[in-house]
Amino acid sequence: MTKILTGGLGKSEVAGRVTGLGLPGVEIVVSSDMDAAVQLRAGRADYFLGTCHTGAGASLGVLVGLLGSAVCHTFGRSVPTAEQIEALLDEGKKVFGYAVDQLDAVTPVLARAIAARTA
Repeated sequence: MTKILTGGLGKSEVAGRVTGLGLPGVEIVVSSDMDAAVQLRAGRADYFLGTCHTGAGASLGVLVGLLGSAVCHTFGRSVPTAEQIEALLDEGKKVFGYAVDQLDAVTPVLARAIAARTA
């Protein structure tokens, strides 16, 4: 089971979108940034999806500070392709930030790519 935590401005909306996809083997949990950092660091969660107005600052600030930039990536206001997400997952990225107004476009692609790794 892969555990994805959500945080930031649209955390409930992201959780709802991922749940609505019905992805097998994926558990989605609404979290705070600090709790997410603790859970990820302890191995009790696998990924974090954070949203804010820009997708760069508040969506990941705490996690970058506590986990380091090597596992974090921000899409900002852009919408990534499945190939870009795959490459980031291959690099070991586990924490993703994106703009809340891109939530409908980014969330399904990102969640499906993560779920495919656990299938």
